[in-house]
Amino acid sequence: MTSTNSIRQASTLRTLTVALALGLSAPLAFAGSSGTAAAKPAQAQADIVDTAVAAGQFKTLAAALTAADLVDTLKGKGPFTVFAPTDAAFAALPAGTVDELLKPENKAKLVAILTYHVVPGRYPAARVSGLDTAATVNGDSVDIAAANGGVTIDGAKVVKADVNATNGVIHVIDKVLMPGG
Repeated sequence: MTSTNSIRQASTLRTLTVALALGLSAPLAFAGSSGTAAAKPAQAQADIVDTAVAAGQFKTLAAALTAADLVDTLKGKGPFTVFAPTDAAFAALPAGTVDELLKPENKAKLVAILTYHVVPGRYPAARVSGLDTAATVNGDSVDIAAANGGVTIDGAKVVKADVNATNGVIHVIDKVLMPGG
């Protein structure tokens, strides 16, 4: 029989492992860039949602996924590629925008915005950098541009690529993407 202390230690170790993998992994060079060789990605330990929560910089995204009832979907089998805006990216939106989107009456709009950040399939940085566009889960496409060793998604800069999860990959971006914008 497993003791409560052992379970707590295993959970803490798992969280620490994910946090270390996210915090210490080197940014990966994109195809065609003149950067250093890409680091070997860390073995994924958790699904996309748990990986994002453990990173600590996606609290607003996690709240939005909960309000939009998308948590179970992104904990599903996948694979998914998520272009994940940080808390700072959400904070850069006009005042009141996030609060307004989190209201139950705006759920459809929130779902449209969040699913615009998700591409079905696993697209690591090397694959993303070779694309001009990618179809998102909400049915629209994002524009992708690779230049000078970096990649942008609809103008949002990928600030950290290839955060692996058991059911996909996360690319951290510095802006919230807006469909049709």
